[in-house]
Amino acid sequence: MSTVKSEITFTVHMDENQIPEAIQWNADGADEKGICDAAFLTIWDKKEKNTLKIDLWTKDMMVEDMQMFFHQMMLSMSDTYKRATGDEKTAIEMRQFALELGEKMGLIKKNED
Repeated sequence: MSTVKSEITFTVHMDENQIPEAIQWNADGADEKGICDAAFLTIWDKKEKNTLKIDLWTKDMMVEDMQMFFHQMMLSMSDTYKRATGDEKTAIEMRQFALELGEKMGLIKKNED
């Protein structure tokens, strides 16, 4: 196992009702940090063959921003899927679905070629 390691941390500030008010993140290997309004962390449990996830968003996250966040995540997932599996056909279908959904949500204009 490699001796090099990197940590990514999230600090969630919550109100009295345990609703996130702010989310801070830090990636020490890249010397980057910031504040965000949403974070979706998905982890593959090899032993259980199951996906574990943490979905966080602040109470100030606007619906329009959440729609853009989901749309961009879906586009990014298609790129990651292609790199991870080499399955270009499925990646194209995923991207097409994300683009069509973006049109339905009013985020992008319909392509009328």
